[in-house]
Amino acid sequence: MFRIFNWQQLTMTIGLSLYFASAIAADLDPKTISIKLPDQIKWVANPSGSESAVLVGDPSKPGLYVVLNKWKAHHNSKPHSHPNDRFITVISGTWWVGTGSDYNPDTLKPVPAGSFVTHYGNEIHYDGAKDEDTILQIVGIGPATSKPAPAK
Repeated sequence: MFRIFNWQQLTMTIGLSLYFASAIAADLDPKTISIKLPDQIKWVANPSGSESAVLVGDPSKPGLYVVLNKWKAHHNSKPHSHPNDRFITVISGTWWVGTGSDYNPDTLKPVPAGSFVTHYGNEIHYDGAKDEDTILQIVGIGPATSKPAPAK
């Protein structure tokens, strides 16, 4: 025998599930785990035209840092280097990267979401976003400074 689907029961079941899931999350020990939901992440505009959000540490000081970096569509950096290695995961969008001190946006290579990239310390590169905003997670050891490539 077929049973008629009851929307009211389904709604009640989903509601109770969400209630109990949130009650369980509220009981997490803050000494054990910290959660920052997307609407709690503070994005700050950078002079270069990108936005960043510091998740861990302080990139301006010695020590480990983790930041999110949002490249706006149609924005690229000029050739530059960083003193320390940086480990980058493309979270969303396509990131475009190039190497060397001769800036040529036509030679940028696409790096899709889910990819992992290492920028080696003191090596010259440039990067950015073409047709869509791109979000990166960058992990490194501070201070996270940047030095423009020497002019040719």
